[in-house]
Amino acid sequence: MGEREREHVRVAVVGSGFGGLGAAVRLRREGVTDFVVLERAGSVGGTWRDNSYPGCACDVPSHLYSFSFAPNPDWPRVFSGREHIRAYLEHVTDTFRLRPHIRFDSEVKRMSWNAERLCWDIETSSGSLSADIVVCATGPLSDPKVPDIPGLDSFPGKVFHSARWDHDYDLRGKRVAMVGTGASAIQIVPAVQPDVSRLTLFQRTPPWVLPRVDRAISDAERWLHRQLPFTSQLRRGLLWGIREVQVQAFTKRPNELGFVEQLAKRNMARAIKDPALRAKLTPDYRIGCKRILLSSEYYPALAQPNVDVVASGLAEVRGSTLVAADGSEAEADAIVFGTGFHVTDMPIAERVVGADGRTLAETWKGGMEALRGACVTGFPNWMTIIGPNTGLGNSSMIFIIESQLNYLADFVRQADVLGGRVALDARPGAVRAWNHRVQERMKRTVWNTGGCTSWYLDASGRNTTIWPGTTAEFRRATRRVDLAEYDVLRAPVTKAGKAAEQKAGVDA
Repeated sequence: MGEREREHVRVAVVGSGFGGLGAAVRLRREGVTDFVVLERAGSVGGTWRDNSYPGCACDVPSHLYSFSFAPNPDWPRVFSGREHIRAYLEHVTDTFRLRPHIRFDSEVKRMSWNAERLCWDIETSSGSLSADIVVCATGPLSDPKVPDIPGLDSFPGKVFHSARWDHDYDLRGKRVAMVGTGASAIQIVPAVQPDVSRLTLFQRTPPWVLPRVDRAISDAERWLHRQLPFTSQLRRGLLWGIREVQVQAFTKRPNELGFVEQLAKRNMARAIKDPALRAKLTPDYRIGCKRILLSSEYYPALAQPNVDVVASGLAEVRGSTLVAADGSEAEADAIVFGTGFHVTDMPIAERVVGADGRTLAETWKGGMEALRGACVTGFPNWMTIIGPNTGLGNSSMIFIIESQLNYLADFVRQADVLGGRVALDARPGAVRAWNHRVQERMKRTVWNTGGCTSWYLDASGRNTTIWPGTTAEFRRATRRVDLAEYDVLRAPVTKAGKAAEQKAGVDA
């Protein structure tokens, strides 16, 4: 057995996207240096590394989509592109000296709770180790989902998912089918439309699309943010505050969103003059029920003569002929799937084995749930970042991540204060009570009442992904760890341990 296979660390962080890098920075700030970051790829960045499709950009303003402890005064645009966000994450990695802690090309194959040693035994593609605490920051948008389409295996052309873009394949002059109309698709369509001979969009459900008011951030603005950092903080605060006010319409008063629907319809009407096409593109559910998309280029691209919109999902592939659920057909040389990710059925859950021998996937078979979005009964000293019911429909996930980092920091502190080899296991009653409160609040939200089926919902129709409140509420709920919500586990005391304790008592 190699040296690394025998290694033990205080904390193992899985993933090096925003959540994993944020956890690493927070651990260092808490004085914890005995940790590793396990990354399956060869570089940091998470979803911003994996998604390299044409037009990839963020739909949250740059100054809001960054860590509060690592402000960037030099964002080049109001809405930054993927390359700028990835560069920012590389900068955070170097600024906080995280690289010595990162194990690249180390995909987690299995992590199992060791009840005797009160630690996690972890097997990775580069070796084995153990850890007192595991922070799972793999994120919900990390494993692409491709639907099981009859005949897809026999398609003679090129097939790939938007998150696994094949840059060696040239789409120019090709007949391209885009399957899906989510956040990735509305960026890909206008980016590739001018170059392809024919673009067929398979639209199972039309999205609500608002204009993306993007622009370059001027040199003067950037100079001001560098010289007077409080101006950058003020900008961030204003962006955050507006979204905190808006969330009430999503969570408590969905009927107030009708005005926003009118804005979206006007946005469509400016570019789509054909009444039949407008009818295809007009959603029949309340705006906000599915993720609201931002683009000023999507509708103009759909109006071009080399684009066909099929108001139906892809149902079958017959050679190079694609057949929609409504029976219409289209020829294609390449199929690009923009069909989302395994969000409510994350593959990492199959690899996590808890105290009772069950995997996390088995535990979550009836639906994901975790205490304060972080801890699961039967999985001691295991915490997830961006866990169940922590997602947002209108603001920046960085606020949620930083709130969970506060919870992680106090989790580590509490374990240290308790002393010795201890583990904290979320009590079943605490998890049930938390989840009940969340689901009760969810009943009146637009995500549950808006009349759509979205990736926010699991197979049973429960919303296990979105947080039904403001980010300030979540920050208060995760400010500290309440030990009353946990069982404190201690390692069995051996005969040698008892003798040492008795000797220590005599000497005292």
